[in-house]
Amino acid sequence: MRLTTAQALVRWMLAQRSETLDGREVPLFGGVFAIFGHGNVLGLGTALEEHREQIPVWRGHTEQGMALAAIGYAKATHRRQVGVATSSIGPGALNMVTAAGVAHANRLPVLLLPGDTFVSRAPDPVLQQVEHFGDPGASVNDAFRAVSRYFDRITRPEQLLSTLPQVARVLTDPADCGPVTLALPQDVQVETWDFPDALFEPVTHRPVRPRPDRRSLTSAAAALRAARRPLLVLGGGVRYSGAGRRALDFAERHGVPVTETTAGRTLVPHEHPLHAGPLGVTGSASANALAAEADVVLAVGTRLQDFTTASWTLFSPDVRLITLNAARFDAVKHGALPVVGDADAGLTDLAAQLESWRVDPLWTQRAGGERARWDAHIDTLRAPDGDETPSYAQVVGVVNELSAPSDYVMTASGGLPGELIGGWRGSGAVGMDVEYGFSCMGYELSGAWGAAIAHRGGLVTTLLGDGSYLMLNSELFSAAFAGHPLVAIVCDNDGYAVIARLQEGQGGAPFNNFYADCRSSSDSPPRVDFAAHAAALGCAVHPAVSLDEVRTAYAKAREAAVAEQRPAVVVVRTRPRSWTEAGAWWEVGVPPHLSGRPAQDTGKAAQLRYLRP
Repeated sequence: MRLTTAQALVRWMLAQRSETLDGREVPLFGGVFAIFGHGNVLGLGTALEEHREQIPVWRGHTEQGMALAAIGYAKATHRRQVGVATSSIGPGALNMVTAAGVAHANRLPVLLLPGDTFVSRAPDPVLQQVEHFGDPGASVNDAFRAVSRYFDRITRPEQLLSTLPQVARVLTDPADCGPVTLALPQDVQVETWDFPDALFEPVTHRPVRPRPDRRSLTSAAAALRAARRPLLVLGGGVRYSGAGRRALDFAERHGVPVTETTAGRTLVPHEHPLHAGPLGVTGSASANALAAEADVVLAVGTRLQDFTTASWTLFSPDVRLITLNAARFDAVKHGALPVVGDADAGLTDLAAQLESWRVDPLWTQRAGGERARWDAHIDTLRAPDGDETPSYAQVVGVVNELSAPSDYVMTASGGLPGELIGGWRGSGAVGMDVEYGFSCMGYELSGAWGAAIAHRGGLVTTLLGDGSYLMLNSELFSAAFAGHPLVAIVCDNDGYAVIARLQEGQGGAPFNNFYADCRSSSDSPPRVDFAAHAAALGCAVHPAVSLDEVRTAYAKAREAAVAEQRPAVVVVRTRPRSWTEAGAWWEVGVPPHLSGRPAQDTGKAAQLRYLRP
């Protein structure tokens, strides 16, 4: 059929279906986030308008924000559905590069469709075109190459025949999953061609479960049988495979203590006797204690990022590492014994080889004992302590207490990941999204919008600091305008507090993080009225001061978000120097002349104790 390139692309998207982990068939592309400008308004914009009843198009208000919303959407669907984001050329396109980095670091699917300059070059230089003196074919969209799993520039309509199967492969393959960027020159978008009908035949993409090689399974089983203190680490790949129950069955059958990474958080019910807690810098002292003693670590579906491994200081130097991962790239890291395959299928096959093997009961019991001590520590941090200003840990405790099993909780940057990862107690049902692969400030609100579109069974709550709110808040209005309920808890602690902690805890002088340490020409610099700002963006607002008020405000915000079908925002002042510490090292570049410098005061000296190996 004769179609424009843009029309063909949209029809192909409509033909792609996906099978969820529970067997339902859904559209692979669940929606498009769009800001139209020159470069996409007439070509792709017209094609999308023609199918506005078949695929929802949501208007964004920053290109970065809407692309992050598309990523939050994919995360909330366990990578079984994909969000699409389209922009104009120039600054609109470049604004999405950060989001591509988020998706790339976190192995999440997103389809980015930035407009591009004219292939014909007839009207060059066009508005927003960046001209390269020695490369006239280059455009700003080449910046996406470094942060795309798959990149292509569509310079001919028929190019879609070879490109689109690769697009579907990358977006749905468990090993290669990541962002896809198709740069769409505006003249090619409206060029017509006779596309074959077969391109638009419905295709259902089902979860792929490659089984590991038998020899690698035999080697892994032998290493585990020889272990005296094995530890099971569950990452995001377990979630995306739908292997959470399989992993617990494996642990129960063999008596192996279980820990979770950031991306694997809430896979294990908190009270499970084998649950040692979350692992790493932002995890728990309980899991870290077991990791330090483990002689064999079976890491499933994780790329073992530095916050998980405490910059590789967490495990014993002679630990035997076994990695079960769909991506060989991740499986072979750090001299591990690689087992390449799907998490669910791989655990099934490995358990079959281990047969009746079980760990020493004394080691098995260590998980519950260590976690009980960590729980008591968190109880102390959450309890009222006479300070009128709540701490992060206390705020997280309130959200944890009032959340329903079907809810979805999230954060991204600053100090809140450590509070949410380390302190949350889940039933195994509450979903959690902590974007700490890229630690992208601003994801908290934008990603929550996407998650709210995808997560229909419960309420999405996102927690963020004042710095993240100021960096990217426009998609609050997008969610309010579209009518998507969520709750945002804005914790105002007067600046970039977690970086101030890093700066001062390593001997640096207080500088340019807290507002009190920033340059200003005013003796009384202005303060942001977050409540008034959120209200101006169309949100229901519930300010709080004390811990009791946080509890009341959050309960009211939950009710308002659902009843009014819009975001509700809780604004609360929080302590700037109160943190949950897991007692792990994190490697950062420290100037030599700071190495012997003392921390700034007693409180910081106490923090420094946790930052040294």
